[in-house]
Amino acid sequence: MKELQDIVAAFEKVKTGGKTAAIATLVKASGSTYRRPGARMLMTSEGQMVGSLSGGCLEGDVFEQAQEVMTSGKPIVVQYDTMSDEDIIWGLGLGCNGIVQILIERLEEDHSLNHLAFLSECLHLRHVGVLATVFHIEGQAKAQVGTRLMVHPDGTVKNDIEDAALLAQIREDAQKALDDNRSTVKVYPLSLGKAEVFIEVIQPPVPLMIFGAGHDALPLVRLAQELGWYVTVVDNRQTDVTRSRFSSADEVILSRPESVGEQVQLDNRTMAVVMTHNYLHDLELLQTLLPSPVGYLGILGPKSRTEKLLQDLQEQGITPTENQLQRLYSPVGLDIGADTPEEIALSIIAEIQGVLANHSGGSLRNKLGPIHD
Repeated sequence: MKELQDIVAAFEKVKTGGKTAAIATLVKASGSTYRRPGARMLMTSEGQMVGSLSGGCLEGDVFEQAQEVMTSGKPIVVQYDTMSDEDIIWGLGLGCNGIVQILIERLEEDHSLNHLAFLSECLHLRHVGVLATVFHIEGQAKAQVGTRLMVHPDGTVKNDIEDAALLAQIREDAQKALDDNRSTVKVYPLSLGKAEVFIEVIQPPVPLMIFGAGHDALPLVRLAQELGWYVTVVDNRQTDVTRSRFSSADEVILSRPESVGEQVQLDNRTMAVVMTHNYLHDLELLQTLLPSPVGYLGILGPKSRTEKLLQDLQEQGITPTENQLQRLYSPVGLDIGADTPEEIALSIIAEIQGVLANHSGGSLRNKLGPIHD
């Protein structure tokens, strides 16, 4: 997420500076690869590179290929096969045992379907979108490499794909990808060939809400910001929840615990962490957060404390459902032996990332099969 934000910011500078630039997008991968489809790198004719496509072994050649694209304006797809003998060249002998295809395009500022502008919109307005990119055409077709379809969250669809039959199929699969919240690569048969399309679900920044402005919230804010998450700090103490103290947070909200439902927006993408260090405040917060649709609810403190909180809620007539308890993480964080505020913040961020990716957070050496699904 942070990488895409950096690329979008760099593109804004390219536009204002009048520079020529290209964007490389990893559109297809198989086998063991360092990055997955959706990885991007922006390059300028002056040698600036923002983002990455591998562990560093492919970027140099991609940049050289981009120089020609920036001159010709014609998009190209380059394949790197680290399973072949070329691994000595492209993979520097790393033996990644994977194949990646990378689409390289010149950035056209005045293009009506500027996909970086679309990505920027998804990030800044914090909504989900779908970007479908044609990256391979075999045989005869009206569609061209680099043509696209964009689906906005309000249902608005824009495209420059001329093949009507292909467009109809892509549009249907793009909507399915949006509903499933899952990117995919599709192969479509044509009357005289086939087309390959990367259908990418664009995720906005992860909304993290931290309830509590104590000293241990500071490293949690910093780490979340490093990942490009949208961080909101909420507290009722006017002296603690200040913009100067949490300068890197996106929002700082002064609110009583019983009023947070009126002050913040809670949806199924929201990751919430309760760390007020005040039992009664936590009790008030849980009355709002437990019934809400938040995707993750972490509570700082020992398990016995949380059990007492839930018991007190039941005595007030609030009995959490099984689904709500499944989203409750207490004690919050992964078991990494954390002790300091910084270590605890790391364990919390790691646990949230695992929940977002639907991974358990165990050691990779114990994982059977590939790292990536």
